[in-house]
Amino acid sequence: MDQLSYGAFSADLHQRQAGERMPLQVSIEVTRRCPLECQHCYNNLPMGDQDARNREMTTEEHFRMLDELVEMGCFWLLYTGGEIFARKDFLEIYTYAKKKGFLITLFTNGTLITEKIADYLVEWPPFAIEITLYGRTKETYEELTQISGSYERCLRGIKLLRERGLPLKLKTVATSINKHEISAMRRFAEDELGVEFKMDGLINPRIDCSQSPLAVRLTPEEVVALDMNAPKGVSEYRRLAKHDLENPPNLSHNDTVYFCGGGMSTFAINAYGEMGICVISQQETFDIRHSGLKPAWEHSLYDLRKRKRTRVTKCIECRIQSLCGMCPANGEMENGDRESPVAFLCHVAHLRAAAIGVEVPAHGECEFCAGGSEHDALMESARRIANKEIDVESWTGPQQVFQILNNASVSGGCGSCGH
Repeated sequence: MDQLSYGAFSADLHQRQAGERMPLQVSIEVTRRCPLECQHCYNNLPMGDQDARNREMTTEEHFRMLDELVEMGCFWLLYTGGEIFARKDFLEIYTYAKKKGFLITLFTNGTLITEKIADYLVEWPPFAIEITLYGRTKETYEELTQISGSYERCLRGIKLLRERGLPLKLKTVATSINKHEISAMRRFAEDELGVEFKMDGLINPRIDCSQSPLAVRLTPEEVVALDMNAPKGVSEYRRLAKHDLENPPNLSHNDTVYFCGGGMSTFAINAYGEMGICVISQQETFDIRHSGLKPAWEHSLYDLRKRKRTRVTKCIECRIQSLCGMCPANGEMENGDRESPVAFLCHVAHLRAAAIGVEVPAHGECEFCAGGSEHDALMESARRIANKEIDVESWTGPQQVFQILNNASVSGGCGSCGH
């Protein structure tokens, strides 16, 4: 799964006071196993990883966890992976959650969806189903997923859900491999299917510390050019910037490391029964199999959420935080330090501001602000974007020979990182 999916599910929430803490939304990662081998994914493991399978929470443990969540006041669940349908008992777990009354969002690649599964979801409909589309052509899609046949299975899953009128949304992660097909994917979703489409170009390293996904990450200029090319992209970023500039810096009144809803109104459970701030923050997690959810929520996770920051960074006084995806989990994954700003995200945020004509107030030693070492280059990049000198519609795919993978590599079906 990637940050786009989680970010879409876990909408920004105002920080709550200690007495108001309640886990309203919970993300549950049912597995990290996935038969796709997406080059950008941060947590996928091979489908045949027996150790991973053995470590996953059992069906009964999921049931007990859902019982506890009801008692704690949670009402919204996200099921994610890996590929959720890689677990043969997933519908059993899902049905138990439905009977408990939860509103449920499903993140999947759609490639394991069969007529039987689609029919079952009609009987027990989720609040939303989000499928990640990795390309609009077979060549691009399968260059990114590295699994032959996965494109057709994805389209079949989409078709089955649409035929039954289920609440479907499509999204993509923009990479150097599929950037030239973003517009085509948007047209496919919005014009042909009539469903919502969203795109994100912010890719993280893997949770095992590998930096391999960054090999297909777009440049900041490419990310912002795609942003500005999207319908309402310019107007939406102007709205966000206006809101930020009319209010004090969000973090200036916060002395804790974390400033999101994680640990206050949300949390995440990974595939191995460990509670964390969110699905991408795995540096510090807490076992719930033996301690239970409530003690971990009320004590361990709360202690982490209250932890004070140890230093002041340029993020503290930044006035364009809504244009930036920076959070402690990003710093943890990219820099090994929750409090360390991620240069890539800072670059993207300042470039977004410059591209829409917003001047960023100084906020410490920032290389992208006026007078900084990267400012002139950033302004030239913003000029090219604003003047449409970067034509995303004319982009072509990478000049690589697509490797046709042996069909044996897809035995057992195909899934998704659930991004």
